Amino acid sequence: MADTTGNTAASQVGEADSRPRKSSWRYIGPGIVVAATGVGAGDLVATLIAGSNFGYTLLWAAIIGCLVKISLAEAAGRWHLSTGRTLFDGWASLGRWTTYFFAVYVVIWGFVYGAAAMSSSALPLQALFPDVMDLEWWAIACGLVGLVFVWFNKYAVFEKVMTVLVGVMFVVTVYLAIRVTPNLGEAFAGLLPVLPDEKDSILNTLGLIGGVGGTITLAAYGYWVNAKGWTDTGWMKVMRLDNRVAYATTGIFVVAMLFVGAELLHSANIAIASGDKGLIQLGDILADEYGSATAKFFLIGFFATSFTSLIGVWHGVSLMFADFVTRYRTRAQLKGEEVASGERERSWPFRAYLLWLTFPPIVLLFQDEPFRLIIIYGVLGAAFMPFLAGTLIWLLNSARTPREWRNGPLSNVMLAIAGLLFLVLCVKQIWDQPWADFF
Repeated sequence: MADTTGNTAASQVGEADSRPRKSSWRYIGPGIVVAATGVGAGDLVATLIAGSNFGYTLLWAAIIGCLVKISLAEAAGRWHLSTGRTLFDGWASLGRWTTYFFAVYVVIWGFVYGAAAMSSSALPLQALFPDVMDLEWWAIACGLVGLVFVWFNKYAVFEKVMTVLVGVMFVVTVYLAIRVTPNLGEAFAGLLPVLPDEKDSILNTLGLIGGVGGTITLAAYGYWVNAKGWTDTGWMKVMRLDNRVAYATTGIFVVAMLFVGAELLHSANIAIASGDKGLIQLGDILADEYGSATAKFFLIGFFATSFTSLIGVWHGVSLMFADFVTRYRTRAQLKGEEVASGERERSWPFRAYLLWLTFPPIVLLFQDEPFRLIIIYGVLGAAFMPFLAGTLIWLLNSARTPREWRNGPLSNVMLAIAGLLFLVLCVKQIWDQPWADFF
């Protein structure tokens, strides 16, 4: 049997044993990683703002967002386990256009995201230690720590550290939700699908559904499943339990922050800024309401949230990039066993992308973000999720997937809903860009 505690090579365990494993809590791991990486500071702020603007009205939308992401991550994991091939290998089988899209996306997205992730992790550290150094140097320090950590550690250690940081996030968010004393009657009423009586309420609702942990890390989930040592259909039940735990955890984070927004901000009619700086404002509000100890406790949770996203992307997207380069160079079919062996984590493309995420974005920390690049980044980012949903529907309804593991009606419906949701959000993102100033 494959070792479930870290990377395992197929050559070390003999022939793949595809007998079903009993789904057990002791196997949980990749789901915690994807939950921690997918829920960043921006997601928490978006949920806080939804709570501050609409109270508990959109609680149902936050929960639906988690259900949509369950279907996407499950589909990615099912592809890896049922075919033994990686997701990029599946994309490549659909035509060269997928390679071109991913190549442009991963280069531009990584450059801009690297700066954003480092800044997000630096903000709570500067707030906790205001007289130590400037924000830019905190950001560089966070990026370098993430680089060194991912460079020298394989998946098993990475997963353990992520689990500890998720524990910190969990304790902080649940503590805050309890501290603000939520109105449980109104919270239960918020489970009814009702739209706020506001302008653009439909788009705001769709944005909340789509923003709950929805990033490229959903595509990376299959790679983390393989890195855990799960490479065949015998792990299917375990993967599905793991995935449900992931988005149950995400749901707790989101619901807790919506409670905070509804009780602390909505009731007092307090507005906070969008983006990571909104969490710094929340820290100041918590200090006024509950004292500096609570505010510092919150900032520790803010750092855990941001830093898990940083090291999660540093590891997961680097795995995907290494897979992309290998497929482009060899044209050979890519197997999940190669990810499980740890070979990808030692490869030069993996480490080259780590360097790309860390060093070039430092330039953006010391100057205004390049206007045209940010527009392209926004459009590509919005286009990735429809791309993921659409290609998963294509792959998992075709002969590329063994018949037993192809999509059923429920999977198709959920993936179609996800695809349409993200397509609407993509069109809105493209429409909202200041194209007149671009040219």
